[in-house]
Amino acid sequence: MDKYFEYLHTVGFEETNLVGNVYYVNYLRWQGRCREMFLKDRAPEVLVDLRDDLKLFTLKVDCEFFAEITAFDQLSIRMRLTELAQTQVEFSFDYVRLDPGDGETLVARGRQRVACMRGPNTRTVPARVPEALARALAPYTAARV
Repeated sequence: MDKYFEYLHTVGFEETNLVGNVYYVNYLRWQGRCREMFLKDRAPEVLVDLRDDLKLFTLKVDCEFFAEITAFDQLSIRMRLTELAQTQVEFSFDYVRLDPGDGETLVARGRQRVACMRGPNTRTVPARVPEALARALAPYTAARV
């Protein structure tokens, strides 16, 4: 099995709708949070670069839902690298409910494509993926199917 970066999350009431299940936009928020925690834990030098002039623009996100989740469900959001290009990175995310005693249930699967850019806000241009980010992502490459 391929390796993944894991972000653990407990669903709160504020993430559910009137029916009691998780509102869809939270899945996308969790992708961003997982990516942020990856940078904090595995590539802190990229955070320094982000404070300078590196920008990570999210180009595309998607999420496919398989099962509902509700408040206080324990989730593992598992991020893998699916593509590393010169200026862009694509991640996949598995959303897994951790069921005590029952194992794990895949509840959703998502993707996110990010472009690396540099320069002032009015003149940003594509930039190579920083070497530090590429190195940090290497262990999390998704298995080829």
